[in-house]
Amino acid sequence: MPVGDIDIERRLQQVPDTALIQLVYVSNATLKTRLNSAISTNIEKQAKSYNKQHGITGVLCYGNGQFLQCIEGSKLEIVALVQKIFADKRHNDFRIPLVQRIDKRMFSDWRMRLLFLERWLWSLATKEQATSLSSYLPFTPHNWSAERTRKFLQSIRVFATQPYANTASVSYSAFGNMCRHIIRQHQAFLLTQSILMLLTISACIFFWL
Repeated sequence: MPVGDIDIERRLQQVPDTALIQLVYVSNATLKTRLNSAISTNIEKQAKSYNKQHGITGVLCYGNGQFLQCIEGSKLEIVALVQKIFADKRHNDFRIPLVQRIDKRMFSDWRMRLLFLERWLWSLATKEQATSLSSYLPFTPHNWSAERTRKFLQSIRVFATQPYANTASVSYSAFGNMCRHIIRQHQAFLLTQSILMLLTISACIFFWL
């Protein structure tokens, strides 16, 4: 199990197997995963049956190519699930910023809630209620401290409607999704090159006139 900002092994050893705990992990989606527009929905469907059978609740967040998942349940069940999650080849670079014993669940719904944190796919209703998320976007949970992670969880637990993307109503191809990530990461470089190209063309035209 990877070590994050806290000594995970030491903390878990002090907790009884049947105790209720909350664990948060973050990870990066692989390139293949990022090209799959329905990845979060697929993961949610696969987790639904397993989590209900094992008494696990929580929330799965995805955005900017990164996952953040908060899972709650008995220590024994959570540790078993985490080992299963970390063996999933759809994501990598795992880190656990937060794990703690709790008296009460923060996410009590038996469904694993899904939050798609890409503002461009949100409905107007979601945008209106999600102003508290502005400071967490773009979504980069890999860089967050344990305290920032706690504050984020407090922010999302109160949503009346979940800020997720309904991929059935949003049409974009895998190629388009890939281009969106490339352009966002290199937009400054592309803009500079475009300007230089225009200047070069203008200079050539002026020289031949």
